[in-house]
Amino acid sequence: MPIRSMFVAAAFALASLEAAHADGLRPIDGMSIDLGEVSGVTYYTVGRDGFHVVTTLAQGMAGTPIRIVSVLAPGQRVAFSTPYQADALEISRNGDSVLVRKVKSVSN
Repeated sequence: MPIRSMFVAAAFALASLEAAHADGLRPIDGMSIDLGEVSGVTYYTVGRDGFHVVTTLAQGMAGTPIRIVSVLAPGQRVAFSTPYQADALEISRNGDSVLVRKVKSVSN
């Protein structure tokens, strides 16, 4: 195998490993999310106006749950973060795929 082909194969392998850090979400399938003291579940449905991402979060077992609904068009994303954790949770739409991944939190 020529060296150039090996480099191309290695690049694809690294890209695949990077994509593995983001979890794909399927319509209606719920996914648990954890932001330290705040946790919950997220799922999405497909609508005519975009993908309706529904996220319900609460602080601990006694916290009042809140529900956030975001409508994502291709290329859009929504992020959730807390002031106590360095990472944020990003839910993004890429075409017909929805990815959930941890990202560095953006400070104001």
